[in-house]
Amino acid sequence: MTIAIVIITSIISIIAFNNPDLFARLQFNPYQVYHRKEFYRLFTHAFLHADWIHLIVNMLVLFSFGMAVEGYFDQLAAGGYLAHPKLSYLILYVSSVIISSLVTLFKHKDNAWYNSVGASGAVSAVLFTSIFFAPMHKVLFYAILPIPGIIFGVLYLIYSQYMSRRNRDNINHDAHFVGAVFGFIYPLFIDPSLFSWFISQVFH
Repeated sequence: MTIAIVIITSIISIIAFNNPDLFARLQFNPYQVYHRKEFYRLFTHAFLHADWIHLIVNMLVLFSFGMAVEGYFDQLAAGGYLAHPKLSYLILYVSSVIISSLVTLFKHKDNAWYNSVGASGAVSAVLFTSIFFAPMHKVLFYAILPIPGIIFGVLYLIYSQYMSRRNRDNINHDAHFVGAVFGFIYPLFIDPSLFSWFISQVFH
């Protein structure tokens, strides 16, 4: 499932790099969504990326952690927690794309000039679902320093919130924050008792 999402996203993003009309139609514009009811933009923006670096980084992170999450879901299925692990993964990804955009939607619904693209909200969700199941596994902080996933997650949330308040770059930090939180709690929708698994991993 992860590989399919990476391939489809990459193809659409590359096509849109050279097709401004397609890019404009699919990007997330809160004004268009709220006032003109173009709700599809809440989802389609995840298949666009600003440039090659944006695309490559997102897809590498998605591939790395997405494959891990698929493995965790397969284990849940083997343990009787899930009937359809692939479907549960797809629901995680699709719902996180939309949910991670809601804060931005209401914050910028009257700003006709605000646009956002990228799968970062969903990628953050997948990353944090992985952290839920393996909180002590090492994650590379700034791609250099290996630290436990749970510590990386806390630093990531603090940074996203801080940068959202500063609002001095073109990155949708709100989507990163909301996507991350949703990804972390998603396993609890599968079975609330999984929280005990998380605690046991933290204090193991």
